[in-house]
Amino acid sequence: MSVDVKIPSVGESVSSGFITQWHKAEGELVNSGDLLLTLDTDKISTEITAESSGVLEILIQEGQDVMIGAVVGRISHAQEGSKPAPKNIEEQHESAVSNDIIDIEEVKEDPTPVQSEPSEELEQYVEPDKFPTINEPENKQKKRDLRLDRKAPVSPAVKVLAKEKGVDLSLIIGTGKKGAILKKDVIAFIDGGSSLVASAKESTNSLKKISGESLPNLSIKPTKLEKPLPSKIEDNGRITRTPLSPIRRKIANHLVSAQRDSALLTTFNECDMSSVMSLRKGLQDDFVAKFGVKLGFMSIFIKAVVDGLKEVEQINARIDGNDLITNHFYDVGVAVGSERGLVVPVIRDCDKKNFAEIEKDIAKYATLANEGKLGLDDLQGGVFTISNGGIYGSMLSTPIINPPQSAILGMHNIIERPVAIDGEVVIRPMMYLALSYDHRIVDGREAVTFLRRVKDCVENPARLLVGA
Repeated sequence: MSVDVKIPSVGESVSSGFITQWHKAEGELVNSGDLLLTLDTDKISTEITAESSGVLEILIQEGQDVMIGAVVGRISHAQEGSKPAPKNIEEQHESAVSNDIIDIEEVKEDPTPVQSEPSEELEQYVEPDKFPTINEPENKQKKRDLRLDRKAPVSPAVKVLAKEKGVDLSLIIGTGKKGAILKKDVIAFIDGGSSLVASAKESTNSLKKISGESLPNLSIKPTKLEKPLPSKIEDNGRITRTPLSPIRRKIANHLVSAQRDSALLTTFNECDMSSVMSLRKGLQDDFVAKFGVKLGFMSIFIKAVVDGLKEVEQINARIDGNDLITNHFYDVGVAVGSERGLVVPVIRDCDKKNFAEIEKDIAKYATLANEGKLGLDDLQGGVFTISNGGIYGSMLSTPIINPPQSAILGMHNIIERPVAIDGEVVIRPMMYLALSYDHRIVDGREAVTFLRRVKDCVENPARLLVGA
């Protein structure tokens, strides 16, 4: 008897997907609940798990497009003795971890409990204190066995390293067996992703220091997939051909249709960030003590955008056929650049939330984007989008709107520049702002008015905090 592995429905508008990776090999013995494969669609990435235990047969390989409901594999009920016993200690340890059961008699013929420190290979996979000993009662052994069934095993040495470096292990995707977090994962995270810790843990997004202050970093870079998309070497090694992932195809079609179906125009302004920097510095300690999160730039810009949308209703509108739909809610999307592509999680009801609630939402979505676990509901329904090119060092750009929205705000890096104030030249931290809009429904006057309103709110953030 066998059970089919089918591609489940992941949303009404999703009809197909792309098998990015099989996490189990052909003929491997799997348990119910084990992660089998990762499916990429044009919106989200989905992990498909085994519905029963048995031997896996793969019918459709990695790199293939599949329809929703398609049978991509089969799990045959395993017969006793179908899996050969491991031949050496390393294979025994690997077998024990993969099946979440440790047979002491198989691991070591000598029944004497081992008292020495665990080997480094074993330490990479599971914590030593999770192994049952021969003298333990059966019920305790079962409890310890069950504790092995977790997504990210961590050894004591890794915990110590993480504690010393101040790293939150929940933000790291392990590369060891069963997702075990290894020392090299922590070191790589520290070297290349320490800013992400601030983003997810402190709700301020990763920070890039510029002129003594920082920009919100919404570029979430999760750990790369263990296996890249299948590629072909062509033209005697001169080129490599790699299929576009579903999300990249969607992005391409989405952006091309935005330029084809909209009358895009961009207006610019510049913003003095002195006041908002001073405000954050003065309120930060009290804000953290009261709410448990830091006050970041992004929540201030979101609140400024809401203020502008209330004043200029045309920006909070969209075209539907021959009709104009005016929105009376304020769900603002924040563009996040990940290695899988651009995603725009939506912060809901920004007009009803305070700064702390918005910061917590940003932290939540940063974590979900990092883990590749954003759902369809997280990405739909926004009325306006904010994009921050400044995290890449961009001084100025013309962002493309996110249809069917009518406008998008582009933030850029903060640079100390000389500016004239009251007849004197002074040095101030300045940011260029860009508003791209659909000229079919938004005129230049409305666009300039909206952008000036956002500028005024950011340059005078105290009135946002008091609701003025």
